[in-house]
Amino acid sequence: MNSREVVMEGTVRPDGTLVLDGPTKLPPGRVQVIVQSLPELPPGDPFWDMMQSIWAGQKARGFTPRPSEQVEAEREETRKHWEDRLQEVGRLQEESRRLRGLE
Repeated sequence: MNSREVVMEGTVRPDGTLVLDGPTKLPPGRVQVIVQSLPELPPGDPFWDMMQSIWAGQKARGFTPRPSEQVEAEREETRKHWEDRLQEVGRLQEESRRLRGLE
């Protein structure tokens, strides 16, 4: 997902209007919306009950998730680090080949 696209959930009202669960955090302007029905989970679904329990525990402990901007910045930093590392490995391999007279 890039910084220009956001996946969100919302509710379609009986009159057909769509209400999103929160702000999009996108810049103002036109957007394309693809609406997909989400499956209804049966009451007592073990996975859903487990997730509800986890979220309730986090809320009770005062947990607040990191903002998506922070997560994306950390991902970009990691990508950059590993790209730099790969370039350095390539330089070392080229130097090794040159010193062994293979090039």
